[in-house]
Amino acid sequence: MAYDSTNIFAKILRGELPCISVYEDEATLAFMDIMPQADGHVLVIPKEAGETLMDLSPEAASAVVRTTQKLARAVKQALNAEGIFVCQLNGAAAGQTVPHCHFHIIPRSGGDPMRIHASARADDAKLRGFADAIKQALA
Repeated sequence: MAYDSTNIFAKILRGELPCISVYEDEATLAFMDIMPQADGHVLVIPKEAGETLMDLSPEAASAVVRTTQKLARAVKQALNAEGIFVCQLNGAAAGQTVPHCHFHIIPRSGGDPMRIHASARADDAKLRGFADAIKQALA
């Protein structure tokens, strides 16, 4: 199956749609999920086109995992989370809703409920506050 270059993450990478960015390097982009499952939910995507992890080159796969690890540490610190849930889905049957490889970084603390995936749009000001805290943790 050919990569769908009209997906939302491809549009974000081309600058056609906005995002609340927390980190970017030559191979990856990390930004706030606008429909988060928990406060501080971050998405990490490779800049290389690929629907699933298996579609990426070894170099792009390695880069996106490195960035995910870096951001997981920063999210844990910034949100004072007890733990971090990292999730990566491959294909619609697995629950993937955007056909561009991506990792979810979701801070978790005991007893806090996790919202249903893509169920409610978060307030941009609140997302920017989380983004600022995560950027400080990266510094």
